[in-house]
Amino acid sequence: MAENIIEIKDLVVEYHTDEAVIHAVNGVSLNVRKGETIGLVGETGAGKTTIARAIMRILQTPPAKFCGGEIIFDGEDIMKKSEKEMRKIRGNKIAMIFQDPMTALNPIETVGFQIAEAVKLHNKCSKAEAERRACDMLEMVGIPMDRFREYPHQFSGGMKQRVVIAMALACNPELLLADEPTTALDVTIQAQVLEMIQTLKDRLGTSVVLITHDLGVVAEVCETVAVAYAGEIVEYGTVEDIFDRTAHPYTVGLFGSLPKLDSTEPRLKPIKGLMPDPSQLPEGCPFAERCPKATEQCRTTKPPQHEVTPGHMVKCFHAGGEEE
Repeated sequence: MAENIIEIKDLVVEYHTDEAVIHAVNGVSLNVRKGETIGLVGETGAGKTTIARAIMRILQTPPAKFCGGEIIFDGEDIMKKSEKEMRKIRGNKIAMIFQDPMTALNPIETVGFQIAEAVKLHNKCSKAEAERRACDMLEMVGIPMDRFREYPHQFSGGMKQRVVIAMALACNPELLLADEPTTALDVTIQAQVLEMIQTLKDRLGTSVVLITHDLGVVAEVCETVAVAYAGEIVEYGTVEDIFDRTAHPYTVGLFGSLPKLDSTEPRLKPIKGLMPDPSQLPEGCPFAERCPKATEQCRTTKPPQHEVTPGHMVKCFHAGGEEE
């Protein structure tokens, strides 16, 4: 097994407001191996983006509060580093593609300047060398270098996303956090962006954490999958484990909600109900109220994580059954 590039151990993050305490991430443990692409999937509000922002240490505090756990990167706990030390890591060793490219770019600076600025900051090179690197990155993501001095408003949504990807990869990061990089893009551009991330990952040897709602994207580009629900990882395994040996009822429900071209079913089978209020999480399994297999034990006791097959981890008392 390849060496882990990052290890998350029992991470707990809360948001403290005047009205309530939001339990966003509740004891998440996750490893990412060097050169691996891992998919982090789940509904909106599952805590996926909070996990990514915690790795980058860019959560606004307050209201966010780190309440426990470790994030080990390059053998050191990121949570114990100073802000000055984190500035040397962000963009250089760990980079992030943000969810909305429209707001990730500065509207009053040229796209070339914004890429070159990151290069110059982390590599201590001359302005000319930084601009040359920025031009190379634009070409690498399929944008002609003669658009170096254009502004974000002169680019389409798909092109802005390419610029954001070029910026994230400009310093050859060891770990790339891609937060729904294909959201709001049409299907053709989605395919191009995913293919480009995969090509650049193979060329640069970068590890990728891909946050997405789209299980089709996961099947296409990921080797490993972590299914998040209510701030926990409820199922973890290889793509084959998750797609072919689905164990957790929530994951079964996700697949049941997908349209299938070869199915004769007249209607899809959505997961009933809503995710629990993160300020008032239930005593037992967070999925119990929506689960067709839930028992009294599920409603009163937190299910432990156990291994259903080697490397395939599940948090459920009744894991392993197929969809009925």
